[in-house]
Amino acid sequence: GMEERGGEFLLTEPSSGHDAFHSDPFVPVQVFLSDASVPGEGEHKIMDFIRRQRAQPNHDPNTHHCLCGADADLIMLGLATHEPNFTIIREEFKPNKPRPCSLCGQTGHEIKDCQGVARHKQGEHDEFAGAMPAAEQEFIFIRLCVLREYLSRELTMASLPFPFDFERSVDDWVFMCFFVGNDFLPHLPSLEIREGAIDRLVSIYKDVVHKTGGYLTQNGFVNLERVEMIMQAVGVAEDNIFKKRKEDDENFKRRNKEKRKRMKVSPAAGPDL
Repeated sequence: GMEERGGEFLLTEPSSGHDAFHSDPFVPVQVFLSDASVPGEGEHKIMDFIRRQRAQPNHDPNTHHCLCGADADLIMLGLATHEPNFTIIREEFKPNKPRPCSLCGQTGHEIKDCQGVARHKQGEHDEFAGAMPAAEQEFIFIRLCVLREYLSRELTMASLPFPFDFERSVDDWVFMCFFVGNDFLPHLPSLEIREGAIDRLVSIYKDVVHKTGGYLTQNGFVNLERVEMIMQAVGVAEDNIFKKRKEDDENFKRRNKEKRKRMKVSPAAGPDL
């Protein structure tokens, strides 16, 4: 297994992190530590590690990878490995509930703003620290093998002038999803996931593949002419997308205005006479 927690090891001496993995309970487990002394972003270092392992002559193709992280890009990176057994574990998102910092365990700031300050004592001798035990954290398991099955149903195209290659279509799907935004790129203004942007892109994509007789990507390289055809099709639909978005926004404001008006003029219920 591999664990990448560079942010936490920044707070300690580098040697202490390495020494910890040679003591219980890590002795039976082979641990690869990639801390802040190794350049690169965490998830990308993990993906590079998986690819290097796969290139080893003694690699077991049935190896199951399990990656813990809340970044949505992990789903795309996992799909891009084309590994059949890949699971992502992430904390269950609960709206309106502040998430504690993973470094100091306190709320009110993000990990990038953490100063490592110890929390205030609860009581003179911290005797009330355990008065309100924290609830157990619940996790969500994202099994990419199941997602791949759904993508196979969604992306499979009949009557192509060449054999359909599912793995190539997965690469294209991951590439197209970047148009709706990721950690490094803003989404295109006309493409919102909640408005069905991915379904729209898939529909356009199938037309382009049929017309051009080929995929958008190959081994990390992009066919710009085919991508341009997709962008042109998105551009044709943009006027209607923005028009509908404006109408929905106006209807929402009108309903809220009418609701506030009804609440204001509604007389308070009095006693029956």
